[in-house]
Amino acid sequence: MIRLLIFIALVFLVAVASAWIADKPGIVTLDWQGYQIETGVMTAAVALLGLLVLGIVFWNVALFILRTPDHVSRFFCRRRKDRGYDAMSKGLLALGVGDAAGAGRHGAEAAKLLSGEPATQLLLAQSAQLDGRHEEARSRFEAMLDDPALRPVGLHGLYIEAERLNEPVAARHYAEEAAQLMPGLDWAGRAVLGYQAVSGDWADAIKTLEKNYASKLVDKKTFRRHKAVLLTAQALELEDRDPDAARQKANEAHGLAPALVPAAVAAARLATRRGDIRKAMKIAETTWKHTPHPELADAYAHARTGDSAQDRLKRVKSLAALRAHNAEGALALARAAIEAGDWDLARAQMKAALRLEPTQRVFLMMADLEERQHGDRGRVREWLARAVRAPSDPAWVADGVVSDTWSPVSPVDGRLDAFVWTTPPATRDHHDDPLEALDETLLEALPAAPAHLEATPLERKPPAGEASPQATGETVSGAAQAPAPASPPGGAAASAAEAHPVADATRAADTAAPAQEDAARTDETSDPVKAADATGVAPAAAARAAEPKDDAPKEAAKADAKTDAKTDPKADGKTAGKGKDDLSRPIEFPLKHMPDDPGPDDEADKASQKKPGFRFFN
Repeated sequence: MIRLLIFIALVFLVAVASAWIADKPGIVTLDWQGYQIETGVMTAAVALLGLLVLGIVFWNVALFILRTPDHVSRFFCRRRKDRGYDAMSKGLLALGVGDAAGAGRHGAEAAKLLSGEPATQLLLAQSAQLDGRHEEARSRFEAMLDDPALRPVGLHGLYIEAERLNEPVAARHYAEEAAQLMPGLDWAGRAVLGYQAVSGDWADAIKTLEKNYASKLVDKKTFRRHKAVLLTAQALELEDRDPDAARQKANEAHGLAPALVPAAVAAARLATRRGDIRKAMKIAETTWKHTPHPELADAYAHARTGDSAQDRLKRVKSLAALRAHNAEGALALARAAIEAGDWDLARAQMKAALRLEPTQRVFLMMADLEERQHGDRGRVREWLARAVRAPSDPAWVADGVVSDTWSPVSPVDGRLDAFVWTTPPATRDHHDDPLEALDETLLEALPAAPAHLEATPLERKPPAGEASPQATGETVSGAAQAPAPASPPGGAAASAAEAHPVADATRAADTAAPAQEDAARTDETSDPVKAADATGVAPAAAARAAEPKDDAPKEAAKADAKTDAKTDPKADGKTAGKGKDDLSRPIEFPLKHMPDDPGPDDEADKASQKKPGFRFFN
């Protein structure tokens, strides 16, 4: 619109000028070399304008003729560039689909047609990488370091090659140089942070994390969490040599991420070390509301050193009340009750834990409770048997690696804040019911049998001159029938059960095995019934194994065996009647004693109680 107005204005001015000249008639005289030319003013103006136009036309024609070589050269250069860019485009497409040979061929053509183009060097280097020519790729990336425009690209390529060759020192060097060259580079900032965290340079890692946050490489939530992880690792490192600095780091980490359990545990432990009991309890309570954890319960229970078991129990009760219906709270309260000797509360909490999360730790604690309260080895072994098949307890897991302790980085790929408190993946899909099933490896935890009973767990080898139990149709109960001496409450078996339940049951049973074996070998030649009773074999089975060949004495021996089975509390009348059952079927151990069962009152009630079914444990 503006151009149209300007054009109309110019036309108007020309028209006005022409009208003004036409209204002012006159004669123009030209006298040159004896020639005299006279013409009107209007005619002279038109002639002058025509000469001007002709001059411009001739000048442009002359310039076009003079510039023709340049135009021809420019045409061919433009055509060459078009071919080069087309080859480079085809090379990039071939590189994207994984055609290394095509990418190299088009890259070479593009480099020939486009001399000095940086993208062609990158195309050739990446095609060599894709084709497996790593030496060529590395040399091309190194050549890029001399060009300021290609230096970041060369550093990235060399970093990838160093990672492929598992050279962390070289990879860290290239990443740090790229981060200094371009502070906002994403891969360089993350790589430098990862290498600094893996090597334990916590202070430098915190500075790098702050630079990444300033460059907007991480969001605020991730920044606070990762900084808390780094501060926690730094506090754990300084805990022994500089407790004050470690406490400051741990408190800052807890403030940044209240749900981070290692930070809360370290801060509470350092506050307890300083004597700030209220601070330690407050830290543990804050994190317990987010994530209940056994280490938090332990730190809370021992917030004040020198407290009695009753004081710790009161303190744990207040902590467990913060998160009701939680397995960790029930276990922590049960442990404190066991230490304080409050058996009723311990059994009630263990029953709740069994309903919420029946894991190995729950069954081991139940075995510890039975050991300390009653010293009943049979019931202890029942709980240990179910601990073998129970699901694993939660642990620190990162990239499939299970660890008992927390670590700030993953041991697999060096990723920061990789460990999480969860059930290990190998046992996450555990469908066996530990209250109903029994693992076959539990048989290894039974007391050792005498030499003539070691053929199989359910089949004894008769000594010379004694009939086989299969021939007489009797059932052999096994070596675990002999009663084991009860250990005092709080013995070594209770504390060792948490480490390895099967090994604990084996060691506890072996204490009574040598005496039983010697007694059995001494008495088996004189009295078969006593020998069988000492080795754990049912008295009726031993009597039938030693009965005479003829019919009349055999009937008398059977009558004596029945009389012994009725009078002896160790012999079960129903067991003798199951001699024809299949001995190869698996034996099940049903759970007859729940956590709220107070157990036997005395030995008389225990001896007179009728026990249905076949049992290894008395």
